[in-house]
Amino acid sequence: MNKIYLWGIIFTAAMLGFTYMSFDFKHGLSDIVNQLAIAGAIALVLISVFVVIKYVRQMQTDTADGQLAAEKWDGIGEYLNELPMGWAIMFFLTMIWGMWYFTIGYPVNAYSQIGEYNEDVRAHDAKFTAQYGSITGDRLVEMGESVFLAECKVCHGLTADGIDGKAANLNKRIEVKSVKYTILNGSNNGLMGMEMPMPDRNGLFNGNSGALITDAEIDAVSAYVANGMTGAGADVFAGTCASCHGEDGKGMEYVAPNVAQFTPALVTNILNHGKKAAIGTMPKFDRLNAKQKEAVGAYITSLSK
Repeated sequence: MNKIYLWGIIFTAAMLGFTYMSFDFKHGLSDIVNQLAIAGAIALVLISVFVVIKYVRQMQTDTADGQLAAEKWDGIGEYLNELPMGWAIMFFLTMIWGMWYFTIGYPVNAYSQIGEYNEDVRAHDAKFTAQYGSITGDRLVEMGESVFLAECKVCHGLTADGIDGKAANLNKRIEVKSVKYTILNGSNNGLMGMEMPMPDRNGLFNGNSGALITDAEIDAVSAYVANGMTGAGADVFAGTCASCHGEDGKGMEYVAPNVAQFTPALVTNILNHGKKAAIGTMPKFDRLNAKQKEAVGAYITSLSK
């Protein structure tokens, strides 16, 4: 027997033996995904060995012949060979297998571990809502603190102070640099729970002067809002910002968010949509359910009171 065939048999037996030892036949064959995996492994081993043996033998025995193409590259010619029948067959079989796999073999609505996980999460959320959906007041704030410590403290810190400016300080509604960034660049972060963009400085007019807001006015109104709606800049806020945010800065429904204080609804919208501001971008938190987001909002609102 030719050595190449002998080595092919030995390699095939070894790989199939490793496949057999690594697979749990007792429990695995009931799952179509595992069935396809074991079938694919066996097919891969057999096809690989067959192809290697075929071309090694071909290199050992074949001689170059046939008609050369007219074109040459650096004196190197190319034979006018037709597409090998085996390649064409494998190409069409692969297409047929792909259509079978996505429609019958493993359709997109079949079992998957991700799907099972998502179902478990939905079941847990339903159980959680049934048990805690009605809590309010201090119990809601306590829940929010627990969720905050589990999910938010990594960036905002144990005391919600923002860890040296790496994230927003949640002990106050907003800082000067954040107000200034929003005025200069506008905002479309879903703070109202929907698409309600705020224009950048080129769309803001000071009603007192009728002109575009100036750098000095931006500095003044930023400090005014960050200081809790007190101090200099009240006239700029009244002329430029109050028409949307209200005279007291507490916002208007479907128009503009509250810039004077946190509210549970505002925090929930940030958790739902994320937020881009002066420090960077905060991601949205899809892994929290609605009650957990409401609780975090209640807790953060309680910090700035």
